[in-house]
Order: sequence, then C-alpha cells, then structure tokens
Amino acid sequence: MIRADMHIHTYYSDGTQSPGYVVSAAKAAGVNLICVTDHDTMGASGEVKRLAFKAGIRAFDGIEISAYGEVKVHILGYGLNRECAAFKSYYKEAVEGSVARCEDTLNRLRARDIVVPIDDVLAERTVEDTPVHSMFICRAAAKLGYAKSAGEFYLTYLVDGKCAHSRVGRLTPEQAVQTINACGGWASVAHPGRIALEKSVKEELISRLKGLGLCGIEAVYSGHTVDETAYYKEIAERYSLLVTGGSDAHFAAGPRFIGTPEFYPDEKLLSALEKF
Repeated sequence: MIRADMHIHTYYSDGTQSPGYVVSAAKAAGVNLICVTDHDTMGASGEVKRLAFKAGIRAFDGIEISAYGEVKVHILGYGLNRECAAFKSYYKEAVEGSVARCEDTLNRLRARDIVVPIDDVLAERTVEDTPVHSMFICRAAAKLGYAKSAGEFYLTYLVDGKCAHSRVGRLTPEQAVQTINACGGWASVAHPGRIALEKSVKEELISRLKGLGLCGIEAVYSGHTVDETAYYKEIAERYSLLVTGGSDAHFAAGPRFIGTPEFYPDEKLLSALEKF
C-alpha cells in the first residue's frame, strides 16, 4: 500500500526544510510517495527527485500557486513541465510579481513607520532568483524588533485585511488552474477548509474551476477536522474530482509534519501522477 504526502515545502519557497531533509523525513515516517509543492516555484524538483530515487521513494513534480480571488485560494499543480515555454513565462511573471508585491508591502509598512530594507528581506531568501515571499518580510521585520516572531508580524500586518497586505502580481484561482493546465499539469484545490468563504460560495468556486479543468481537491489535509475531510471527499465525488492529500509541512519543528495525516492515494490518483 502506497503512503503519500503530496503537499510539502522546502527553502526554495517559504519553508526551511532542505530537499535532503524532506526525503529523509518522508522515509522515516514511512511515506513512499512525495510531491514537493513550493509556492510559485519548482526549483527543488530536480534535487528532490535525485535524492528520492536514491532513498527508494517515488517523487513527482508539484507546485502551489498562491492565488487570490475574493479571498486567498491556493491551487496545487502536479506534473507541470518546467522546461516548457508556458512555465518559463509563468515563472518570470511570478518572480517579477513577487518583487513588486514585496515593494508594495514595504511601502505600506513604511507608512506606519515600520522600515524594513529590501536588502534585509532578500537576505532571508535561501535560493537566489526565486520568488520573494511575505514570510521573508516577516522574518526580516522580526529580526529588526518589530515583532517577537515572524508569525506574529504576519498576523499583525500582512494577513488579508491588515494594513500591509498586498495582492500585487497574484493570479486569480481561475488563472492558476489555466496556467497549470497550459504547463502540461493538472490542478487540485489546496486545503479547502482554509478558504474563507461560505460553503455554498466555495462550492460555486469549485464548480467554476472544474469547468476550467480542475482535477482534484485536497480533502485529506493536516488542518482539516474529521468532518471537513468527509465533507470534501463528498465534494470530490459530487464533482468527479481526485482526492489529494498532504501535510503542508514547512518546518522540521512543525506544527505540520511530513506524513501527517496518513494518506493513501487510490488507483485513479496514482494513474494521474504516473502520466507525467
């Protein structure tokens, strides 16, 4: 029986886990299929695949596009061809958009007398030429004494509705699904329980995305309750979507850990992954 974690982050985006740590942690947890889904980048893909092969673990390409419509809606993508023209075009725009968004956020903070130099933000980036994430701003700000932790700074200033929140350069969920499809992959809605919409509105969104080529929904997720998991499995069945699952692990110290919750992909999902 194959145990999988299809939602893992590394330091190629806003996590702190190295590809090597991800593979070793997966093996230790009894996970034998992984997908690294860094935000807006697939930079870790090659290294993860090489290390996973040596460890006897199956690894498939993934990404998480941080999209915004009315609210934040993250879209997971699997099997994208990062060498194709469509992906290269997307990635160029993602990096440029992230820099513009960072500058917008820093300007908003400056208006509140919170001065975080962009060089300090870029210094938080482990891998050069990758998108600039809001968490980099938060880590830099915390080091400057503006908060006790990066998480506290994020919740105080950068979360949706706060003074320094910026959506500059973000795709809509519809554009994210279309982009993933254009790059040869297939899309799944990430952590639907965290989407801040009423159930009926959320279901309308899922229906609309299905019409644009959405293939899956992350019903099995580390932050979902038992009832939420059951509900989103029902939604998957209603809209003929694949059920995906993952931890959303970013850090070795938690709060979400590789391999939790336990997830065992069905044959339809395995078949979809193996096409790429």
